[in-house]
Amino acid sequence: MSRCLAAFLLSTALAGFAAPALAQTDAAAVDAGPALKPGDAIEFAADTMEYDDDTQLVTARGNVVVTRDGYRLTANEVEYDRKTGKVEARGAVKVIDPDGNEAFGERVELDETLRDGAVENILLVLRDGGRLAAHDGRREDGRTTVNRAVYSPCDIIGENGCPKEPLWQVKALRVRHDPDRKRVYYKDASLEFLGIPIFYTPSLSHPDGPGRNASGILVPSVTIDRSLGVSVELPYFLSFSESNDLTIAPILYTEVNPALQVEYRHQTASGPLRFGGIGTYSSELDFPDPASTGIANKQFRGYVYGNGRLQHGRNWRSTFGLRLATDDTFLRRYDISRDDTLRNFYQLERFGVESYFAIEGWAFQGLRQTDDAGLTPVALPLINYMWSPSETIGGGRLKLAADTAAITRTDGMDTQRASASAEWKRSAITPWGQRVTATALVRGDIYHITDSAFAELPIYAGRDGWEGRILPAAALDVEWPLAGPAFGGTQTLTPRVQVSVSPSDVNNHIPNEDSRAVDLDDTNLFDLNRFPGADRWEGGQRVTYGATWRLDRPRWQIESEFGQSYRFDNAPATFPQGTGLSGNFSDFVGRNTLRIGSGFDVTHRFRLDKSSLKLRRNEIDVTVGNKRTYATIGYVKLDRDIGIEDLEDREEVRAGGRISFARYWSVIGSVIVDLTSRAEDPLNTSDGFEMVRHRLGIAYQDDCFEFGVTWRRDYVEDRDFRRGNAFLFSISLKNLGR
Repeated sequence: MSRCLAAFLLSTALAGFAAPALAQTDAAAVDAGPALKPGDAIEFAADTMEYDDDTQLVTARGNVVVTRDGYRLTANEVEYDRKTGKVEARGAVKVIDPDGNEAFGERVELDETLRDGAVENILLVLRDGGRLAAHDGRREDGRTTVNRAVYSPCDIIGENGCPKEPLWQVKALRVRHDPDRKRVYYKDASLEFLGIPIFYTPSLSHPDGPGRNASGILVPSVTIDRSLGVSVELPYFLSFSESNDLTIAPILYTEVNPALQVEYRHQTASGPLRFGGIGTYSSELDFPDPASTGIANKQFRGYVYGNGRLQHGRNWRSTFGLRLATDDTFLRRYDISRDDTLRNFYQLERFGVESYFAIEGWAFQGLRQTDDAGLTPVALPLINYMWSPSETIGGGRLKLAADTAAITRTDGMDTQRASASAEWKRSAITPWGQRVTATALVRGDIYHITDSAFAELPIYAGRDGWEGRILPAAALDVEWPLAGPAFGGTQTLTPRVQVSVSPSDVNNHIPNEDSRAVDLDDTNLFDLNRFPGADRWEGGQRVTYGATWRLDRPRWQIESEFGQSYRFDNAPATFPQGTGLSGNFSDFVGRNTLRIGSGFDVTHRFRLDKSSLKLRRNEIDVTVGNKRTYATIGYVKLDRDIGIEDLEDREEVRAGGRISFARYWSVIGSVIVDLTSRAEDPLNTSDGFEMVRHRLGIAYQDDCFEFGVTWRRDYVEDRDFRRGNAFLFSISLKNLGR
C-alpha cells in the first residue's frame, strides 16, 4: 500500500463516524488528548492507520513515523491510546531526541510527549556516535536510565563489514544519560580493554559528546625526566558556563617538590580571554651541580601568562599578552617553554575607512645568562596614526602618518622619538607593458636622548639632548613582465630597475633602537629604506636592479629571483660590515622555489659576496608529503663576519617528519643540530657538530583511542636546566576524561 502524504486532524469529530473502526491510508496529525495543552498534536505517518472510536485507540502500521516537539519515533507498528496517553511501538523502534541522540529497541512504551517511557533491549546512540546498549531502561523527564549496560564510542563494524568487538568499553550496573547536563553517569562501572577488565570504579561520568563544556577529571599525563624524575599531571576541568572554565592541574614529581598549574578561559561577548600560571617551591641553582641535593635556598618559582583580544564596538579593538617568570631557567627546567625572551604588551587599535590608529606598550624579560635587566627596554607609549584618503591626488595615493615612541631603561640609554611623514605613490602601465611606479616621501624626526653613555654598544648610542632631521626621498621603479610559452607551460621574465635618491649622512647623533638587525635579503632588496626600523635611514643615491623568472606548468612551478644594488655616493659607512650593504655595490641576493603539486615544496634563499661570490647566507627548506606522512628539512648558514650580537653567524640543520603506517600507527621525530664552527663563532664549544635537541615518538590513533610514547633528549645545559632524556606517555579514551 502506498505511503500517502496528506494530513488531517484526528480529533473528537471522529466520534461522529458511524463505523466503530476506520482504516486510514494517510499521514495524520492526531489530537494529543486531554493530558496536554489544547491544540497540541502528535504527527503520524504510516502505510496504514486505524482508529477505534469506542476505545480511542490509534493503530499505525508499516513505516510508521511519529513526531512531536522535536522528538521523532519510527517503528513497524505504533499504538496510541488517547485516553491514557500511552504510546507503544514495536519492531525496529528508533527514537530521536531534539539533540540528535538516538535510542533503538524492539519494544518501547512512551507517554504522549514521546520523551518518557520504558524500553526493552535498548541501544542508545549518542550524537557523537557513542553507543550505550542495555537490557532494559526507562526515560523520565527526558533522562534515560538503563540497567546492565555497556558503553563504547568505538566502531563495532570492521573494515570487511562484519561485526567486531570494540577496542574498549565500559560496563556498568546502571547508567543514566542526562541530556540537560549533556553527561553520562555510571554506577559500579568497570573499564575493559581488549575484553580484559583493567579498572573498576563505583561511580563515573563523562560528556555525551566531544566539545561538551562539562566539569570533570581530564586524562592524566606521565613524563619521565632526568632532572624532575617521574611526573604525573592530574588535571581537573571546572566549567562555570558555556563561555568560561577553569583547569586546575596538580603535578607530582619524584625528584622535586610538586607544582600547581591553573588556566582560566573566558569567551566574553567582546572576545576571548585566557589567563594561567604554574608555581612551585624549590631551589634555583646558578650552575649544574650533580652533588647538590637541591634543598638549600628554596623559594617560590613560577610563571604567569595571559592573552586576549577584545572588540570594543565596530572600530576599536584591544589585544594584550602577558608572560612573566620568577627566574631565568624555570620555564626550561620544568619543560614549559624554551623561549629566551618573554614579551608583554597591550595594544589599542582603531580601524577607520581611511585611517588607522594604535597606541601600545611593550615590556620584556630576558632569560639568557648574559641579559641585564637594567638594559632591557620598556617601550611605552608607542603611538601610530595613518590616514590615506580614498581619492587619488595627482593620479596617485597619498598616505600621511605620525608616530611616537618612548623607550626607557633603568640603567641604560633612554630615547623619545616623534615622527611625521607624507608619502605619495602612483603606478601606471605604459603602452609597451611596463609597470612604472613613482614614489615621493618626506619625513621629519625629533629625538630626545638621555644617558647615551650607558648604551649597550657605542654604535647604538646617540648624543644627549635634542636631535632632529628631515628625510626627503624619491624613487622610480620600472618592471617589465615578458610572458610566453615554454617547456609545455608559460614562462614569465620580469626585469626590474629602481632608482632612488635621498640625502646622505642623516643618522649622525641619532640612537639606534629599532634598526639593529639589518640584513640584506630578497624581501627588502627594493625597499626604499632597507633598515627594519625608523631610527636608521639609508641615504644617498642608488640604483637597484634584478629579475624574476617563473615557469608555470599544470602540476608544478619554478620561480627564481636575483638582484643587487649600487650606491653612487662615497659617504661614511651607513651599514655595518657583513650586512651585505656596506660599500658601493651590495651583495647579490636571490631566492629559488620549486613546487610540485601540493606535496613537494623547496625554497632556497641565498646571498653571495659581491667580490668573492662566497655564500654569506644559505637557507634551504624542503617540505614533502601530506598530512599523514610528511618530512621537513631545513638548513641555514650565516657566514657574514659580523661583530655585533644582533647578527651572529651560525650554521644549523633541523629536520622533522611523520610516517603513518598500518592505518592507525605513526612514527614522529625531529632533530636540531648546531653545525657552527669556532671559525664562525670563537665561543662555540662544539666546533662543527653539536646536537641541540631531538625527539622520537610512536603513536596510535583510531576512532576512539589514542596512545603515544615520545622520547626527547636535550643536549644543552643552562644553569639549573640539565641535559638529559625525557619520556612522555599519553593516552586518551574518546569522551572519557572529563
